[in-house]
This record gives sequence, C-alpha cells and structure tokens, in this order.
Amino acid sequence: MTADPEAFRRAAHVAVDGVAHHLAELPSRPVWQPLPDDLRERLLALPLPDRGAALEDLVATALRDVLPYAMGNGHPAFFGWVNPPPSPAGVIASLTAAAMNPSVVGGDHADVHLERAVVRWLAELVGFPHAPGAGLLTSGASAATVVCLAGARSSALAAVGHDVRRDGLAGAPPLAAYVPAEAHSCVQRGLELLGFGNVAMRGVPLAGGRLDANALRGAIAADRASGTVPALLVGSAGTVNTGEIDPLDDLADVAAAEGIWFHVDGAYGAFGVLDPGLATRYRGMERADSLALDPHKWLGVPVDAGCALVRRGGDLRDAFSLIPPYLRQEDPDPVGTFAEYGFEQTRPFRALKTWATVAALGREGIAARIARCNQLARELAEMVEREPELELAVAPQTSIVAFRARPAGCPPERLEGVNRALPEAVQARGKTFVTGTVLAGRETLRACILHPDTGSEHLETLVSEVVATARTLAL
Repeated sequence: MTADPEAFRRAAHVAVDGVAHHLAELPSRPVWQPLPDDLRERLLALPLPDRGAALEDLVATALRDVLPYAMGNGHPAFFGWVNPPPSPAGVIASLTAAAMNPSVVGGDHADVHLERAVVRWLAELVGFPHAPGAGLLTSGASAATVVCLAGARSSALAAVGHDVRRDGLAGAPPLAAYVPAEAHSCVQRGLELLGFGNVAMRGVPLAGGRLDANALRGAIAADRASGTVPALLVGSAGTVNTGEIDPLDDLADVAAAEGIWFHVDGAYGAFGVLDPGLATRYRGMERADSLALDPHKWLGVPVDAGCALVRRGGDLRDAFSLIPPYLRQEDPDPVGTFAEYGFEQTRPFRALKTWATVAALGREGIAARIARCNQLARELAEMVEREPELELAVAPQTSIVAFRARPAGCPPERLEGVNRALPEAVQARGKTFVTGTVLAGRETLRACILHPDTGSEHLETLVSEVVATARTLAL
C-alpha cells in the first residue's frame, strides 16, 4: 500500500463515520435536493491536479460536496424507478472487495469460488435449476440480457448449420424474436447489439395477462415459412411499468413445442417468487433457457450486481469461450473461467457485497421484506382508489403501483400534460419522489416500493403530495 497505513486508517474512520451519519440522517432530510448552482459548476470545472491530495482532504471533500447530494433512493419516501437503498452489509463488503481489487476471472482465489457460490444462491432463491458454470454476475440485467441473448443467437444459428462466431451474420438467415410490448428496453438494445436488428422483434399476443398461444404459434409458423429462423421468446417476471408477471408457464409451453430459446427478464421482479402469496404466478420461470436477475434491485445489493443464469452452461461457453495464451492453466478447472461465459475479461469482485447482503438477511428475511413491499403496494393502491383526484391504472401484482392524477376542475384535454409534468414537480418539493412513464398510451405515475423502512406514513405523504402538486399544475 503506497499510502501511510496510519493515514489510511484515520481517513477511513472519518469516511465510515460520515457514511454512518449520512445513512442515519436520511429519513429526516429532503428525499432529493438539487445541487447548488455554484457546486454544480465547481464539480463540472474541477481542474486536473498537478500534485496529490491527502486522503483526509479527499474524504472531507466527498463528505461535504458529494454525499449530501444523492439520487434520493436511500430515503424511505423514495418511490422512483427501481432503485433501492444499499444494504449496510453490502456497503461494508464493498470496502473489503475494493481492498482486494481482484480481476474475477479464474484461478484458485476466494473471489472466484465465492462468485460460484453466490450465483448458486441466487438460482436457489428464485427456484431456477443450476449447474456449476451455468451463470455469472454481471454489471446489471442489461449486460446479463446480452449474455443470454448471445447464447440464444448462437444456439439458433447452429441448429441451421451457421457458425456465427466464424462467419458472423453475413450469409445467415434472418432471426425472429418474440417480445411482449412491456418487455424491458434492454431486450431491444441487446437484439440490436447482437445483429438481430429491431426488425426481428415480433409482438407477443397478450391480453389481460393471457397468452393467445395459437396466434403466437401461427406467427412462428409464418416466419419459418418465409425462411426466418425463430430464435427467441421473451417473458417478463415483473414488468418495469407495472410489475405485471407474464404467463410464464404458457410461454414456456410454446417455446418447448417450437424448439425456441425461452428467456425470462427477472431483473426486478423474479425475487417476488419468494412471496408465498405470489409464488404460483411465477410457475414456468424454472423452465426458461435463461434468466436475467438484478440483485442490485429488490435485494438492495450496492450497484452494480446483475446475474445471468442459463439452463446449459455449454450454450454460453459456445458463444464466448476464447482462451488466450496468457490465460492458459496447466491444470484447468473443468468448468473453465468466467471469461468463457460472458464478454467481460476484467471483472470486479461483485460477489462479496452480494454474498454479504443475502447472508445478512437469509432466505426468510429476504422473503419477509419482499412480501411486505408487495403488501404496501396493495395498501397504496387502496389509498389511490379512495382518493377522488387519483385513479389506479392497473391493480398491482408486485411492488409497483401505476396511477394517474385527475385534479378537480382540470379540463380533460389538460390531464396528459398535468401527469407528464407531475413527477418532476413532486420531486422538487422534496417530501417524496415518484417517477413517470407511459402506459397504454397515457402519461402515468409509477411508484416502486423497495425500501425496507417504508411505512404507511410515507405512502400517505406520496398521495397527499401528488394530489396537492397536481392541483397547482391544473390551475
């Protein structure tokens, strides 16, 4: 260590005390506050220093100029996007992982073995079958989705005699991917990145949470007849807009009958299977060929921590394995290295904070938190339905509540504009934080409940703030 050990110890103690104070004070502070103009300009214009600064000075600057101006997701009245507070165990583990600073690829060191255990834990939590090597941690579900879709692409083209790793996509038949309208945008980005093109995307006939399997199979047959290769069917274990769970078992039936790779986006919602009241809704998720998870969402692992799980590890190895001479091992592990199952070669130690977060709560503790979040969502939905100036967009299935404002006296033609402007106006007031989206073509608010300390009082604040702010916007 180049720094003086005593100087490091002093600075680290100040940092820990500052972080602990910040976490303790969060509930009494505004949920979010904009940076002061002078601080914003100062941060943007920071000059590259010629000489190094003392560790204690760096800590003081971070505690003064950075930590107080957070995104807001540490506050129990934060309901934006899908961003939980960090687990305390994960925060502490992040320091330890940074002190080790390994590249988690292969070899006989603790980080490699811990990641294999953590991936198995995640698979066990959501009931997905797992074999050694059939999964790895990623930066998030977007990266996990690219990993999984690469396996689907390689598998589909190999089945028709095309080696995509050797020949690329030149000369390959066009591919089709059957993707529900509410699928996460990372699916489309992954398809574009992997050369499917978004023209490959086909809608999945879902209405009222039901699948028209005959229509889907008809679309697959038509693609085959035109020379297109049906390569991928996607389902969601909790959509981002409303938390709705697709009919996974029905989708799995079609995928199995048609010989198509079935991918489930479980980034946010897959852990909802731990809620006994919802578990049956996830039937079919365990039949997927691949599953993307985000421990840094509902579990609260500090960002970043995603996970790609596959039924057959060999599918990923076929898509990614490449062992340069500088990574050869004389007595290699039969499972191989993590670099053979994804596109990252230098990989951070994500497993320690994930392990610490899961271990600090255990399966029972995680399940209890998830069930409580879902119960709070139902409570919020009831509050919305009781309030004449709000309307529920759809009954919540997990911990996301989608709703709209309809302030008294507001002309119907202005409601879309009011709801579009409402989230940022609420955020600026500082008492709660909600975000917006578009659902069924209409501007909609969505509140995602993930914080373990959120209570009924925070839901009441959210409702009252939305109503009051909407009234001012409707004037």
